[in-house]
Amino acid sequence: MLTRISALILTLTATASALDWPQWRGPDRTDLSKETGLLKQWPAEGPKQVWIFKNAGKGYSGPSIVGGKMFTLGTRDDREILIALDAATGKELWARPLGDVLGNKWGDGPRSTPTVDGGKVYALSGPGVLACVNVADGSEVWTTKMSDAGGQVPSWGYTESPLVDGSQVVVTPGGEKGAIAAYDKATGKLLWQSKDFTDGAQYSSIVPATINGEKQYVQLTMQSIVGISAKDGAVLWKHGFPGRVAVIPTPIVRDNQVYVTAGYKVGCIAIKIEPGNKVTPVFQNKEMQNHHGGVILVGDHLYGHSDGNGWVCQDWKTGDQKWAEKSKLGKGAIGFADGMFYCVDEKSGDVALIEASPNGWSEKGRFKLDPQSQIRSRDGRIWTHPVIVNGRLYLRDQDLIYCHAVK
Repeated sequence: MLTRISALILTLTATASALDWPQWRGPDRTDLSKETGLLKQWPAEGPKQVWIFKNAGKGYSGPSIVGGKMFTLGTRDDREILIALDAATGKELWARPLGDVLGNKWGDGPRSTPTVDGGKVYALSGPGVLACVNVADGSEVWTTKMSDAGGQVPSWGYTESPLVDGSQVVVTPGGEKGAIAAYDKATGKLLWQSKDFTDGAQYSSIVPATINGEKQYVQLTMQSIVGISAKDGAVLWKHGFPGRVAVIPTPIVRDNQVYVTAGYKVGCIAIKIEPGNKVTPVFQNKEMQNHHGGVILVGDHLYGHSDGNGWVCQDWKTGDQKWAEKSKLGKGAIGFADGMFYCVDEKSGDVALIEASPNGWSEKGRFKLDPQSQIRSRDGRIWTHPVIVNGRLYLRDQDLIYCHAVK
């Protein structure tokens, strides 16, 4: 009997853990939620709003949700802050100042999403303060600055979400000391920098991958797609990238194929990393020119918004466009759960539910974010990506964080 009870407890614990969203784009940075049993059709008024939190301040940080707590970044009293909320009720649990507020024409404040691991939260502020605090109360464990690693704040601030991998925290300060840096997650001690890879920091977040049996970190900058050894920061392979203005979307890696995309008429590139770290081009085109709303790989198809083309479905193997839809919803961000996409129009605040299908745009409901922020920059938009966890849809417009029931 005890054995059966123990097995049940382990199963329930594993299920709860699997449904946590501990970092940017979820547990494995694919943006594929493991949620099931969600609504496949929304009522005319949209899914029920469970709560709204109105004091997150400025910024575009997304939520991480672990153990019933939500963590995100914002501003308060002229400081960037890390905030913890009760994910079920929206009640504030604590707030921790991180330093100065990033000032920017397109909206002040932080851009990155915190990472939760082992009772700690790791967060990167807009000006480049990397902090580790305790989940329980926000008390500081350690902090360091990207400038100490030779980094210079990019034009739109540091937007990368820290990667916690094993015993190290990995980020991209950029610069001549080494573009990518790994820190001991317990102490904040610098472990290594990629001394042979010295591009300036852009806005993409690192993806961990094992390619041809070798553990590595894949990153995208203005000039390069690169694979860096997880052991010591050595460059394993590198391929040129024709970035312009800003390079933002997170790379997608499956097996030995790496896919990247960017806006400003750059388009997308897919490459294969062959044995011996030989880089072989797969395709390069402008079917997907994703600015910053994200691209998600479901099955053998990529989905996201493409500047000029609208919402696009693209073949993973060939790069061919399967369908495009420009009239139904404006440019924005995308999330995935239980066979459905949650798409947010960055201008209007419309949120649409569509089938994740290579057969075309099939909408199953929509609603408009209400109310909308009064403190958003005139040049800003609703840029925070949607997150679906434990039957709830979490959205943000600056100071306003929304929670809707979708199960």
